[in-house]
Amino acid sequence: MAKYLIKANYNQSGLTGLLAEGGSSRRAALTNTIESLGGSLEALYYAFGDTDLYAIADLPDVASAAAFSLQVSAAGAIDVDMTVLVTPEAVDEASKKELSYRPPGD
Repeated sequence: MAKYLIKANYNQSGLTGLLAEGGSSRRAALTNTIESLGGSLEALYYAFGDTDLYAIADLPDVASAAAFSLQVSAAGAIDVDMTVLVTPEAVDEASKKELSYRPPGD
């Protein structure tokens, strides 16, 4: 499974729902959504600033991540941005791979 950073911003209808249901209820709903894809929710935090919600989720594959992003965004209450999180060990592995690359202009 891969870890994903989920950043979300509520629109007016989403904030209205959040005020009505509360944060814990929305965490439970998000947990159910992610588990329905075969994943798990590691952490969820609300925040001040440019982003309303941060979460870290384990999802089984990129298709599951895309399904989450598409369907949650399509519901219309929040805008979702997802980032794949890379472990230090994966960076170690990547740094050892050889490839052929020519920078622009060379």
